[in-house]
Amino acid sequence: MCAGQRPWGIKCDCAFPCATENEITAEDAKKLVNNGCYLVSEAANMPERASSCRSVPGEKILFGPGKAANAGGVATSGLEMSQNSMRLPWPREEVDSRLRHIMSTIFKNSWDTAEEYGQPGNLVVGANIAGFVKVADAMLDQGVV
Repeated sequence: MCAGQRPWGIKCDCAFPCATENEITAEDAKKLVNNGCYLVSEAANMPERASSCRSVPGEKILFGPGKAANAGGVATSGLEMSQNSMRLPWPREEVDSRLRHIMSTIFKNSWDTAEEYGQPGNLVVGANIAGFVKVADAMLDQGVV
């Protein structure tokens, strides 16, 4: 890799963009596919331009959308706040177990919601709809609407 170049031309199996919003373009996605990449998981909010990794003709790239894949950091902060408010530190294994459960639930909800709305396997659609429904239900429960 040369200075000043983007990393998406490097041969890899998986890519985890996490530094810059709208970082991966459709052209970058083509480079990733051509170099053997089969999985892109956003490790931040929106490092991929809309649908770039899902727009490579004839190719299937496994894609973890940021709002789901990046939820681990937010969840971990929530677990830390829970421990702090209880003044009860959990062992590493307890935190890991709770985080795995949270992330598995997010994946399952995204997967099932995509299926329910006629977009099987589309985790972007599933995560968007599942996230919206969760917020809308909370608002209804609070009497906002």
